[in-house]
Amino acid sequence: MIDIDRLSPVPLFRQIYERIRAAIAVGQLRPGERLPSARSLAAQLGAARGTVEAAFGMLAGEGWIVPRGAAGTIVAPRLGPAPLAAPRPRIDLPAADPMPRPFRMGLPALDAFPRGLWARLVAREARALGFSYPDPAGDHGLREAIAAYLAVSRGIVCLPGQIVVTAGYQGALSLIARAMIEPGTPVWIEDPGYHLTRLGLAAAGARLVPVPVDAEGMRVEAAPEPARFAFVTPSHQAPLGVPLSLPRRLALLSWAEANDAAIVEDDYDGEFHYAGRPLPALKSLDRGDVVLYAGSFSKVLFPGLRLGYLVVPARLVGRFAEAAMRFTAGCGALEQRVVARFMSEGHFARHLKRMRGLYAARRAALATALADVFGGGLRIELQSGGMHLLARTDAPDTELVALAEQHRLAPAALSAHAVAADCGSGLLLSFTNIPETQATAMARALHQAIGHHL
Repeated sequence: MIDIDRLSPVPLFRQIYERIRAAIAVGQLRPGERLPSARSLAAQLGAARGTVEAAFGMLAGEGWIVPRGAAGTIVAPRLGPAPLAAPRPRIDLPAADPMPRPFRMGLPALDAFPRGLWARLVAREARALGFSYPDPAGDHGLREAIAAYLAVSRGIVCLPGQIVVTAGYQGALSLIARAMIEPGTPVWIEDPGYHLTRLGLAAAGARLVPVPVDAEGMRVEAAPEPARFAFVTPSHQAPLGVPLSLPRRLALLSWAEANDAAIVEDDYDGEFHYAGRPLPALKSLDRGDVVLYAGSFSKVLFPGLRLGYLVVPARLVGRFAEAAMRFTAGCGALEQRVVARFMSEGHFARHLKRMRGLYAARRAALATALADVFGGGLRIELQSGGMHLLARTDAPDTELVALAEQHRLAPAALSAHAVAADCGSGLLLSFTNIPETQATAMARALHQAIGHHL
């Protein structure tokens, strides 16, 4: 078992590499001993398979492990036995909290998920499940359901064959890197932006080009140098929550078309909009077929599914199908069939509608409670959608986060999402798992943890 720290600035692939190398060095993993597969270790850690494969690649390159194809991967026999006196530290995977800590980012309302309905669908699909290898690009029924949903909900017209089912957003990111990004490729990223995008691209060897973000999203005109790709979160910018304005969307599309470049749209929470009319997906405006659209079921159903999807331009279908076959071998057949059934029978649309109402109420309750408890100590920037609040503060946000963690609270620091930009200090506070009746209590708990430092 391997322990990983998701709050650490060290990339996950590097943490996995270091833990396994240490276990081999002290003899906990012995020469010739078989390692778990990349897929099973990724599932155990809740990481993308590509992340584990990157760690395995480093270990193999240094001679610590030996891949043997279908026979699996073993610790290199030539290393010889470890010294008997070497200490054998315990390497454990900490047990997950039964419920998420308050304010933790990236989780849907787990208390509102229709578990009974889901269990019935799982049982039904399990009885009808075949035992052949799954299609590496994804279950056809699920791809059809996703295409139908995107056409109605996000304004995206695509064929099921343009959709690749992935292991969440990180799986989509890994697949894009495998299929299209060479080491040293210049890539625009939002600054501040989603840290896992930054880490995933860095692991793939891309040369990151931070582009500043303001109240209208990525400032295309402020990009410091040309690039081959742009990774954006246009519905609700991560982490600021602002939508990419229509002029900026059109400018970004024009840039991609004129420079033979590609845009990756991470629509991680585009379903959740509470004020005004939401802008359609950037992909819906894509006349030049330059946008790759990534969606995830982690934010709308539950993250344990590890399922997402990628819509690729028609001209790239063959390239991505080959990459999926070579590097992913497909996602779990049962999970895909259950999600397909959940969507085709109308449960998905009803669940989303319910979550929008629930989140709107929880968002308003938490914003009001924070204002009442903190006064001017925290300044809430309420955007039109998303799954978290941004609370501005003059105090160093990383120090506030450390204090909150001591009280088993889990806000995130805004400044940790920046590369070169001065985005100020602020706390990112998820409201999805804080019922209205608990909003005041949670605001008071946060004030108790950090109030004397504001």
